[in-house]
Amino acid sequence: MSTSPDVARMKRELARLIAIDTQNPPGHEAPAAQYLHDLLVTDGFDVGLQEYRHGRVNVVARLENGAGPVFAFNTHMDVVPVGEGWSSDPLSLTEKDGRLYGRGACDCKGPLAAMLEAMRMLATDRAAWSGTLLGVFVADEEIASEGAKFYAASHPRIDAAVVGEPTSNAVFSAHKGSLRPVVRVHGVSAHSGTPHLGENAIYRAGELLGLVAEHHDKVVRHRNHPLVGAASLTVTRINGGHADNVLPGACDLLLDRRMVPGEDEDAVKREIDELLVVARERFGLRAEVVDYKATTGGATETAQDSAIVQASLAASRAHGVTKPGPFGFQGACDLVHFTGVGAQGVVIGPGDLAVAHKPDEFVPTDEFITSSLIYRDVAKAMLRN
Repeated sequence: MSTSPDVARMKRELARLIAIDTQNPPGHEAPAAQYLHDLLVTDGFDVGLQEYRHGRVNVVARLENGAGPVFAFNTHMDVVPVGEGWSSDPLSLTEKDGRLYGRGACDCKGPLAAMLEAMRMLATDRAAWSGTLLGVFVADEEIASEGAKFYAASHPRIDAAVVGEPTSNAVFSAHKGSLRPVVRVHGVSAHSGTPHLGENAIYRAGELLGLVAEHHDKVVRHRNHPLVGAASLTVTRINGGHADNVLPGACDLLLDRRMVPGEDEDAVKREIDELLVVARERFGLRAEVVDYKATTGGATETAQDSAIVQASLAASRAHGVTKPGPFGFQGACDLVHFTGVGAQGVVIGPGDLAVAHKPDEFVPTDEFITSSLIYRDVAKAMLRN
């Protein structure tokens, strides 16, 4: 019986996971899901595959070990596109100077491989805990969290969860949420040679841009949260016109609204609608929300005095993390979908978010190994006999 990580196996499995191309888009996590299925079945877990769309597959592994709570490890199999500028093959694990390089090394195949090892250590030491251990490894976290949303829609019972994302093994107990409305500003088309006969929607959109900036500056940015910072509202895309010689009759703006824990998504939607009413009253501007782009989801927070946060801080500190937290993510992740089904949860993982999504992404080898022990110890604390 081994209750220590098998480092060679961890590196070998991370190398295999990185070599399986799950760049999103298009994702196509099915081969990675099958690989995880086969590993976990061999280790004695009951494993199911959830294919919610062709090639898009979640893995749900389960180990029941007597009465007790349900504890879940979660992270994602997809990675962002490789991009340019790599010093080594991004789909081949490269070890150099105490670092493991490759796309997904820290976001999030490193945390995934460490969770696998923690699950094995728990499976071989069943006398030390009681309850149900889950491994929920999902598709499509990077774009719209479709995998986590699909899993959560089945209303699973989960009491506590650790979500794997790069945190340098510190504990993050809150994250922002995002909302992306598409606002269409209406004008009146006309020949560009006679612009006085129409209403230029791009010009009208310019008036709305100023109002959006004003609303961010005077209202939204003053909503602060102690862990994740300020809420925000900005514009990230603009699209208008359909021909070189036609006055544009419509112009679309994509707004990016970052929410902090405590903000309600429906209330934020109403606030944006009210902003468009102000635009009409102030400028005579005709605009409407025509769509909401898919995002990872809303904001969430787990109380600092909750059992999962305290157990995670203790495990992180015990394994050498000098500033264990708790902290908050500026961005979003799948934690919100686990707290949404009633779980207390935190985010922990090896690697630095600052190198995720970039060329030469890496995870420090020591953090990678240590994270498996932190994961193991948090699970044991939450699944005490």
